[in-house]
Amino acid sequence: MIEAGSLIRSLSGRPAARNFHTFVINEIGLGIVTGQFPVGSILASDAVMMETYGVSRTVLREALKTLEAKGMVEARPKVGTRVTPTSRWSFFDPQVLSWHFYAKPDARFFESLFDVRGALESRAVALASTRRTAEHIRLMKYWLHQMDLAEGSLESHGLSALEIHRAIAESAGNALLRSVTGIVELTLALALKSLDATTTTAYCAASLQAHAELVRAIEGGDSGTAAQAGGAVLLLDSDRAQTLLQP
Repeated sequence: MIEAGSLIRSLSGRPAARNFHTFVINEIGLGIVTGQFPVGSILASDAVMMETYGVSRTVLREALKTLEAKGMVEARPKVGTRVTPTSRWSFFDPQVLSWHFYAKPDARFFESLFDVRGALESRAVALASTRRTAEHIRLMKYWLHQMDLAEGSLESHGLSALEIHRAIAESAGNALLRSVTGIVELTLALALKSLDATTTTAYCAASLQAHAELVRAIEGGDSGTAAQAGGAVLLLDSDRAQTLLQP
């Protein structure tokens, strides 16, 4: 499992694995996503991987079972463990999504990512405008205030923005729409990754304003204005992420 916000916290560097099992999953999973272990290739033997990662056979096999459950590998008798086609990967899995943060920027993947975020979040915003409670609005305003206090800290700004989106998904009252959180975090992390000293201030100011308009519209039950504000937030992150594709 991966905790919400951990990808944004990793902007300052990849976090250390909590245990050997997580370590092996991350190393192999990241290797698959980044192309170190290409689709269709056969992973090294158990003995080689045990030595490479410094783990027991039990830990290694449990890690491979976890990756198989994510649709990324399959074990075949007398063949070994093969990396499966991307069409079988569980892209809504937060861990699978997080590995793409470290992969080479891909225009088609970015397009797909923001398309899905837009489709799911627009529905969440529409439902939130009619189903939100006072507690939901209190949470959104609290994290909006934290965004205002971030003062150029990308981690603080990003975590606060993520919490607003989590509150929106929660207030929508649709358990399946909560799955948008992992996609929102990846797209947000990619936008933050693109920033430098010359672009951070303008981005944070625009993001704060757009989120403020979004929360205000949801509180007022104005689904039309909320949809426009949500679209502005999405476009802001998409435009920033697109700069990562530039040579």
